[in-house]
Amino acid sequence: MTTTTSVTPGHRRARRGGHLRFAGHYLEMVIAMLVGMAALGPLWSWAAPGATDRADAAAMVMATNMTIGMALWMKIRRHSWRHILEMSAAMYLPFVVLLVPYWLDAISGEALMTGGHVLMLPAMLAAMLLRRADYYHHH
Repeated sequence: MTTTTSVTPGHRRARRGGHLRFAGHYLEMVIAMLVGMAALGPLWSWAAPGATDRADAAAMVMATNMTIGMALWMKIRRHSWRHILEMSAAMYLPFVVLLVPYWLDAISGEALMTGGHVLMLPAMLAAMLLRRADYYHHH
C-alpha cells in the first residue's frame, strides 16, 4: 500500500525559508571569517614580527584569525558553545590535515594555504549539515 503526501504551498514556503536561513547563516560566517582575518592579521605583524614567515605558522595564524571572527559572530547570534567548537574544528581540520604533506615536502606552502582555505568551506558545510535542524531553525 502506497501513501502519497501532498506538499502544500505553506510547506514549500517554510522549507524555502529554512534553506534561505541556512544559506544566509553560512554566508554570515564566511563574512565574519574575512573580517576576523582582516582585523586580526595586522596584529600579528605588530605583536609577533616574523611569526608568520613560515607557511605552516602562517596557515595556523590565518585559521585562528578566521575562527575567532566566526566564533564571535556565532556567539553574538547565540549559538551554543558546542556548535561554535564544532565549527571551529571544521575550520582547523583542513589545515591540520595538510600540514603533514607540507612537512614531508609533498606540497608547497602555497598549496597548504590555498588547499586549507578551499577545503575549509566544505568542512564548514559538513558541520552545518550534521546539525542542519539547528541551522535551519536558528534565529
